[in-house]
Amino acid sequence: MAELTALESLIEMGFPRGRAEKALALTGNQGIEALVAQKQREREEREEREALEREKQRRRQGQELSAARQKLQEDEMRRAAEERRREKAEELAARQRVREKIERDKAERAKKYGSSVGSQPSLPATEPGAVPSSPSQEPPTKREYDQCRIQVRLPDGTSLTQTFRAREQLAAVRLYVELHRGEEPGGGQDPVQLLTGFPRRAFSEADMERPLQELGLVPSAVLIVAKKCPS
Repeated sequence: MAELTALESLIEMGFPRGRAEKALALTGNQGIEALVAQKQREREEREEREALEREKQRRRQGQELSAARQKLQEDEMRRAAEERRREKAEELAARQRVREKIERDKAERAKKYGSSVGSQPSLPATEPGAVPSSPSQEPPTKREYDQCRIQVRLPDGTSLTQTFRAREQLAAVRLYVELHRGEEPGGGQDPVQLLTGFPRRAFSEADMERPLQELGLVPSAVLIVAKKCPS
């Protein structure tokens, strides 16, 4: 009965039946304690190896996660830098287009006024005996202006003078001022507001889309530049 109990104990501990029977026969049924101790050592060694392998795997996974997180941050920083470069390039391109348009308009105006100088129409010859009509007899005609001369007074006391088309929007004048007023101390440029001196009038954002002739600024006007108050 004792032999059967020892054999069953060894089998329950995981020993093959043949190995268990042989061990009991060699030790005279007295080696079960040694086998139990051996089995315990094997189990402890196995558990130690498994724990070491789990720790290695945990460290490896941690390193992979850290590397993936760092790569994600680098990708986000690179995308943000590319977006800033793209926005800056678009802004520079837009400013260049505005400058080119202003230069084209100036060239067209110079060409137009330059060609008109020295080409004054000659007065028609009057037939002998014809009596010229009196100016008072001719009805006055309202002159249509297609050009507008704008003088802009800056906050520092200087002024800018430029000629615009009568049908150009007031926004063109503001843009001209922002491009030519020079850098302010500190490197920043505050938005400007345009006003008339007398009668005093502050032009709104809606006025920026209206033509100069509609705002009563033709054929000439004086505008005052003031810093735009934040809304």
